[in-house]
Amino acid sequence: MPQITSDDGVRLYYEEAGAGHPIVFVHEFAGDYRSYETQLRYFSRRYRCIAFNARGYPPSDVPEDWNRYSQERARDDIRDVLRGLGIGKAHIVGISMGGFAVLHFGFAYPDLASSLVVAGCGYGAQPDKSEQFREETARTAALIEAKGMAEVAKSYGAGPTRVQYLNKDPRGYAEFLAQLAEHSSKGAGNTMRGVQGRRPSLWELTDQMQRLEVPTLIATGDEDDPCLNPGILMKRAIRSSALVVFPNTGHALNIEEPDLFNRALDDFFHQVETGRWPHRDPRSMTGSILGM
Repeated sequence: MPQITSDDGVRLYYEEAGAGHPIVFVHEFAGDYRSYETQLRYFSRRYRCIAFNARGYPPSDVPEDWNRYSQERARDDIRDVLRGLGIGKAHIVGISMGGFAVLHFGFAYPDLASSLVVAGCGYGAQPDKSEQFREETARTAALIEAKGMAEVAKSYGAGPTRVQYLNKDPRGYAEFLAQLAEHSSKGAGNTMRGVQGRRPSLWELTDQMQRLEVPTLIATGDEDDPCLNPGILMKRAIRSSALVVFPNTGHALNIEEPDLFNRALDDFFHQVETGRWPHRDPRSMTGSILGM
């Protein structure tokens, strides 16, 4: 079984396909390495693609202590995957929880990132939503621990930003829901408490965003309401970023709209690799409307 061991001794399962410049895919809370199957099949034709399971997601290890799960740990687990595979630099792609981890990875380890894709990122990040988000994460963790992931998946997987996927692709949605129900209850509860429930608001990170020079693609669905304003915040703060919004789309962009997602990333990677990815022109940020 292919595994990388993190610097705190947690074994992380991964799968890879293809050859070329590396892409590392970091999954969301409701997903795992299988969520990126469409991306691995597409990008492995020209890239070395790696998808790994976060701690708490078998066949990766599931630490018993929820304090071994955190935003910093999720960030460093990406670093440890690169180190374990001997990768000096890669495109780093993350959805939702994975998007938060990728953003923090860019802050801490910019020299290891050819580019960053931060998609579906922003749940609970708005200052006026922080208390509500903390309450919901605590309640969700308690439900997972009491009822088990197989039961909680039925409601969590049918949230307001998931119904778009159900309506477009019932077959794909059924596969997503079945995989979610297979997750470790211990791992999911610990992840909800340790990572989701304790991460800082994006509004607290704007100084770090303004210093970020790594080419960054921010992506969100236009019906993923909790991530729309955070997406705009990141676009305005990160000078090396672009924002793409998928129409009539919810949260899990890469499985709900795989063709749009793959094309957007393909074009982004090409611009980065040819040295054509721009930084925002300061003249566009004066605050003037007409420039007069």
